[in-house]
Amino acid sequence: MDHYDSQQTNDYMQPEEDWDRDLLLDPAWEKQQRKTFTAWCNSHLRKAGTQIENIEEDFRDGLKLMLLLEVISGERLAKPERGKMRVHKISNVNKALDFIASKGVKLVSIGAEEIVDGNVKMTLGMIWTIILRFAIQDISVEETSAKEGLLLWCQRKTAPYKNVNIQNFHISWKDGLGFCALIHRHRPELIDYGKLRKDDPLTNLNTAFDVAEKYLDIPKMLDAEDIVGTARPDEKAIMTYVSSFYHAFSGAQKAETAANRICKVLAVNQENEQLMEDYEKLASDLLEWIRRTIPWLENRAPENTMHAMQQKLEDFRDYRRLHKPPKVQEKCQLEINFNTLQTKLRLSNRPAFMPSEGRMVSDINNAWGCLEQAEKGYEEWLLNEIRRLERLDHLAEKFRQKASIHEAWTDGKEAMLRQKDYETATLSEIKALLKKHEAFESDLAAHQDRVEQIAAIAQELNELDYYDSPSVNARCQKICDQWDNLGALTQKRREALERTEKLLETIDQLYLEYAKRAAPFNNWMEGAMEDLQDTFIVHTIEEIQGLTTAHEQFKATLPDADKERLAILGIHNEVSKIVQTYHVNMAGTNPYTTITPQEINGKWDHVRQLVPRRDQALTEEHARQQHNERLRKQFGAQANVIGPWIQTKMEEIGRISIEMHGTLEDQLNHLRQYEKSIVNYKPKIDQLEGDHQLIQEALIFDNKHTNYTMEHIRVGWEQLLTTIARTINEVENQILTRDAKGISQEQMNEFRASFNHFDRGEAEFARIMSIVDPNRLGVVTFQAFIDFMSRETADTDTADQVMASFKILAGDKNYITVDELRRELPPDQAEYCIARMAPYTGPDAVPGALDYMSFSTALYGESDL
Repeated sequence: MDHYDSQQTNDYMQPEEDWDRDLLLDPAWEKQQRKTFTAWCNSHLRKAGTQIENIEEDFRDGLKLMLLLEVISGERLAKPERGKMRVHKISNVNKALDFIASKGVKLVSIGAEEIVDGNVKMTLGMIWTIILRFAIQDISVEETSAKEGLLLWCQRKTAPYKNVNIQNFHISWKDGLGFCALIHRHRPELIDYGKLRKDDPLTNLNTAFDVAEKYLDIPKMLDAEDIVGTARPDEKAIMTYVSSFYHAFSGAQKAETAANRICKVLAVNQENEQLMEDYEKLASDLLEWIRRTIPWLENRAPENTMHAMQQKLEDFRDYRRLHKPPKVQEKCQLEINFNTLQTKLRLSNRPAFMPSEGRMVSDINNAWGCLEQAEKGYEEWLLNEIRRLERLDHLAEKFRQKASIHEAWTDGKEAMLRQKDYETATLSEIKALLKKHEAFESDLAAHQDRVEQIAAIAQELNELDYYDSPSVNARCQKICDQWDNLGALTQKRREALERTEKLLETIDQLYLEYAKRAAPFNNWMEGAMEDLQDTFIVHTIEEIQGLTTAHEQFKATLPDADKERLAILGIHNEVSKIVQTYHVNMAGTNPYTTITPQEINGKWDHVRQLVPRRDQALTEEHARQQHNERLRKQFGAQANVIGPWIQTKMEEIGRISIEMHGTLEDQLNHLRQYEKSIVNYKPKIDQLEGDHQLIQEALIFDNKHTNYTMEHIRVGWEQLLTTIARTINEVENQILTRDAKGISQEQMNEFRASFNHFDRGEAEFARIMSIVDPNRLGVVTFQAFIDFMSRETADTDTADQVMASFKILAGDKNYITVDELRRELPPDQAEYCIARMAPYTGPDAVPGALDYMSFSTALYGESDL
């Protein structure tokens, strides 16, 4: 293996060495050579109806060896010895070796004795020499021969295939793709190359070997497994196998060459036949053309028109210039083709060509002579005929020209004269149309001369007996009739235009007058509508009476306005009468105004509708103002009583609170009686509220009948109720204070006397005020004053006294327990204290201890501390 790896490239590069240089043959290679050479020999021997089984045994007598050489060389060898003795066998093998040598092969170290003795190595060497000489040496590709030629052939054929890279005759073939590519290149239908995989060499090799055996008649010379299982397959075995592919495919090329040669012969025949067909077709076409053309040239019937004769001359010139030259060419070509064909037939040993009846070259020449005879004199006849027609044609052309110009001028003129454009035209457009019509009348007069000329020419053509006189006369008559018609239509249009102009001038005057009167009347109506719809806000009967007077004055102007309206509409109706009577189609509207009669009538109707509405609105407003006045008076009458009453009561309460006599209970009864009389007055207030609501709903904002507003009354009433309630409360509190602090009635009277004559100049005033008016309201109530006075004189509970009391209940401790509270106090009070006392947190605390000190302080608030 190592020897192979290092020597691989060198082995390949060196020329074929002496067979016996290496006396030992690799067993794997020997196996491959034995199979390959056997298959190769049998592929030739089967042509002679035999084969070998064992390569070193079956060639020992020399007979099959000689037979093999005869089959592959195609030559006969010397007659073999038929004896069975060793000498006969050696003689036969030597005859074979001599034949090989005669073919220029050097046989080194191979002797007949070794072959007869069945020496495997020598036998294989000899067969290899035969294969080299007969299967490989004659291969030639692009100036490269033998082994190199075969390699180059393989490279050229497999070049387009991916994964194939043929560099030698051993490992380049191991994956089987090289064999597959060779087959696919020549017979693509046998192998689906696209499905082959480089990593599956067994499948590739077996595919190639099976296909070659089945379809290409190449026996299977190797086993796929042997090739895959050998590091480097045997080069000679591979070369032998590959050479079989070369011969199989080059054989196909030989068949192709033979086919090409046959095709060439057939092509000559086909070409000749085509030439014969072409001649027949060309001759037939040419004779047919001559047959058709002669009668045309012989026809001398004259034409009526110059145009038709000139067309004949033109056709004849086309014939000479366009149609005849290609036919001259065809005739010449026909003779050339005929001669060429005869030469070709002679050269290719074919019989001469005989055209069909009447298509000989001489037949064509005769027909051509007749054609040229018919041609003579035809052109001269044409020219004479043209000169004759030219004179007539000139006159006819002059007629046509003048008639065409005139017809072109008259085209559309009748339609123009018949159009009723004046029916929809404005006055300025009518004046323009009249000017345009005058210009047309001048134009019409100028054309009179041409019409007379046309009639004169037609007369002359009649006298000269022109072939187309009927159509000339008809055209002339049509022109004359049309001319008369144009004259009549022109007169009719002028009259219509002048009549329309007068009517439109009248209408224009009426339009202008209508516009001058419609504008101010329209403005008056719009002003009236605006005034009639004008919203008004009035607060007094005087104001509404002023509006009513103005409206009555306006109504007095309506009859005159209606007369003006009818006059304006009358102007418009005059326009309508003119339009209807004279059938003027008034497409346009009044150019001086956009105000239509419909608009005037519409606005007038609107004004008429608005007048009674305004009457009604003013009447309703008058009634409303009278109602409002009644409401004002009613409210004023009541307010002027209730206001002073409230004022009086307020003053009375003020006096009562200062001048209180008798016991507190007597005063309280007196005040409650007083309160009752005030409360009984409430329905009058409610009634006034009801009247006030009606005033508000009527949107009355001022009332000259009273100075009191509902707001004044409400505030006074609320103050009255509050004051009486406060005064009663004050007396009740005095009774409470007196009873709580044991103040006698005399002391109470003294306090009141002091309070009523309170001297604000005393030195202690500031201290006392901070106590009796703590919120700095600037008001001191009698109750606050009593509290102050009783505090100054009586002994009252303090926080310290409450705390001392709790200390006694607690047995002189700084805290009290829940149990002690429940034991010493009634249930409600005990629970009240327990719920509000904070837990005691001093150093001597026990579970359930409560802080009675903080609680006592909290009872009296911060100000007492």
